[in-house]
Amino acid sequence: MLDRIGITATSLCALHCILLPVILPALPLLGLSFLADHTWEHVFLIITGVLGSIAMFSGFKRYHKKLYPFYLLIVGLVVYWMKHDFSEQAEPFFIIIGATLIVAAHVINLKLCNSCKRCADHTCSS
Repeated sequence: MLDRIGITATSLCALHCILLPVILPALPLLGLSFLADHTWEHVFLIITGVLGSIAMFSGFKRYHKKLYPFYLLIVGLVVYWMKHDFSEQAEPFFIIIGATLIVAAHVINLKLCNSCKRCADHTCSS
């Protein structure tokens, strides 16, 4: 379940970052100008990282004993976090790469958990 939440959260965060320049002028009119603040973005990314870490650790400990989904998550979070260190033109590429790595980590973790022996025997919960 945490992997599905992580995939959704990461996808929403990426959409937020990519669409922000388009909707930025309308945010104050809607009372949502706080969404344009980098602090909001970093808080959301930290929450995504915490949820992702819990999901990866849970899958590792309970089912598959593989660390590479966690590594993908960390690299994705670092790439996403660093996007402000580069030009505005490069930011969308960092968003797409970071979000793709984070989503891939969750998808791989989910597949590894679902392919474990206990899950194949239908003795564990999804």
